[in-house]
Amino acid sequence: MTKIDTSKIVAPESVRRCAAGLADRIEALPECETRRLVAIAGPPGSGKSTLAEAVVGILTERGHGAVLMPMDGFHLDDRLLEPRGLLARKGAPETFDFGGFACTLNRVRDECSVILPVFDRAREIAVAGAAEISAQTRIVIVEGNYLCFDEAPWRSLANLWDLSVFLDVPLAELEQRLIERWRGYGFDLDAARTKALGNDIPNARRVASARVKVDIVLSERGAGYE
Repeated sequence: MTKIDTSKIVAPESVRRCAAGLADRIEALPECETRRLVAIAGPPGSGKSTLAEAVVGILTERGHGAVLMPMDGFHLDDRLLEPRGLLARKGAPETFDFGGFACTLNRVRDECSVILPVFDRAREIAVAGAAEISAQTRIVIVEGNYLCFDEAPWRSLANLWDLSVFLDVPLAELEQRLIERWRGYGFDLDAARTKALGNDIPNARRVASARVKVDIVLSERGAGYE
């Protein structure tokens, strides 16, 4: 396992450097006939989406057919979560369609074209048939909280990844970022704290405490590679 210090992963220049290093690792993977699946995982607020988008951008600049596949498109709808008593826990592992997600990943590896759902955060719903992985795509960067989660059934995903990356961020930093995220959605400070501490941070603790073996850990606590 490689461990990398990102300092402040939210800084654009730092993200670019990390993304370039990951793109190098992806390009160095052995040749194969199927698509490459790369997991970028970590707790909510760790910067997964920003980093994953940067990796796709750099790979595209280098001439590769690369796309981003967020697992958020496999959120269960509120109409299913509410009767199950899970609406307040939306975003926890049990609030996703794991079976649909795992099946789609297997299709993405082998099939020529795959249609994907996409999560609309403004409306808090998954929209079916909103994106496509085309025949020209050879590298898929999959981004989500639970891609490297060491609980059943999620741990079975580990066998799918050609490269797995986990973002390790201190809980205090995550708390600050998540509060600011909710404030950005229009919540006042108290409501934003309630949102972050009531659901996001418990999910973050759960992810951080149960991680399968990964290829790369991006950490804000260390210095350099170890």
